[in-house]
Amino acid sequence: MLDQLAEKLQKVVRYLKGEAKITERNMAEALRQIKLALLEADVNYQVVKDFIEKVREKALNQAVMESLTPAQQTIKIVRDELTALLGGQARSLIFRSLPPTIFILVGLQGSGKTTTCGKLAFYLKKRGKRPLLASFDLKRPAAQEQLKMIASQLNLPFYGIKIDQMKEPEKALKDLLAFTRQNAFDVLIVDTAGRLHIDEELMNELKLIKEILQPDEVIFIGDALTGQDAVRSARAFEEKVGLTAVILTKMDGDARGGAALSIVRVTGKPIVFIGVGEKYDQLEIFHPDRMASRLLGMGDVLSLIEKVERETDLKEAEELARRLQEEEFTLEDFRKQLIQLRKMGSLSQLLAMLPQIGPFKNISKLPLDERQIIHFEAIINSMTIEERSKPWIIDGRRRARIAKGSGRPVHEVNQLLRQFNEMKKMMKSPLFKKMINSEKFRSVHKS
Repeated sequence: MLDQLAEKLQKVVRYLKGEAKITERNMAEALRQIKLALLEADVNYQVVKDFIEKVREKALNQAVMESLTPAQQTIKIVRDELTALLGGQARSLIFRSLPPTIFILVGLQGSGKTTTCGKLAFYLKKRGKRPLLASFDLKRPAAQEQLKMIASQLNLPFYGIKIDQMKEPEKALKDLLAFTRQNAFDVLIVDTAGRLHIDEELMNELKLIKEILQPDEVIFIGDALTGQDAVRSARAFEEKVGLTAVILTKMDGDARGGAALSIVRVTGKPIVFIGVGEKYDQLEIFHPDRMASRLLGMGDVLSLIEKVERETDLKEAEELARRLQEEEFTLEDFRKQLIQLRKMGSLSQLLAMLPQIGPFKNISKLPLDERQIIHFEAIINSMTIEERSKPWIIDGRRRARIAKGSGRPVHEVNQLLRQFNEMKKMMKSPLFKKMINSEKFRSVHKS
């Protein structure tokens, strides 16, 4: 996610840390690098210009230049301005005190709008809500078949609108609203028409839906991979229909980041969620401050812990925390964590949440893919209980036996042991110990 931009910004951070003091000369060079990084990331030019000026003004402040840690102060300024550019703080969806709450999702065809309807409904269901899915497209009534299939896969209720009902769109919408209320659904999520480009017919249709349903949120769904095209589309929807929030899809494949860094400033609307994968549970709350920290290589440990909270059993989590604190982590623990990792999603995304400094430096670039997790489980399953608790006894003969039993080559057994030793080293670091001793970690699931 935003790998290219993050790499360039982290290069600027290293450059500033290498300077004994901040001067107009080295500040100009740092800002030049930041400007190029943002422009290459397809960030809107005016947004970049405003951002650079704000950083320049604050970083060259006399108090910053004369401080004991001018480089750190400057990096903090860059992080704070990135956070502001991304929206400042996470914004929750708006819910009515008296249900049903109504969300309308809008956007161009191919942006992932229909899939996001399913993801959002699944997200709300897991948090105790009763969502209803519906699709409204006057030009393509068959468009609702895709959403109906998604609803079926997720075991979610779906409201179908027949072709003849589309002839009276106002009545069809009022009937949908009445059905939602009569059946006591908490949330109504409406998928709308998608087009390859914006036209007046589409906008009139959306205005009608908005007028009849009176939604609490009109959410623009933008494809992060399209960069400034997504930003331009969002601005057009905002001007003609009126938006309240944004969800960016395909963020897991966006190495540049232009949409995320431009869309809030251009539209004035917050990003509430980002799609980070194709699975229906891969919709995440967007935290501007955490994203800014990740871009600068400072990690996002809070999001990592929150993922653990959702997927980890309380007793297992408490036992793992105790074992980590007492440095008793074994290959059996490692096997259990591999199983948990598979539940939490992409391994590369999880590793990218760790700070890219000290013992965590380059950890996100470790040569470990998703299939290897399954292979590693098989290898550990082929070990004896003693070997799992005392990996140092695994000699050449034992490695050959383990490889044969798991159906994997010996070099993968060696790779697993290397990865495990790397983890053990990381867990002895002060930064990791501080994380596992935090109140947030120790309160897993208690909230």
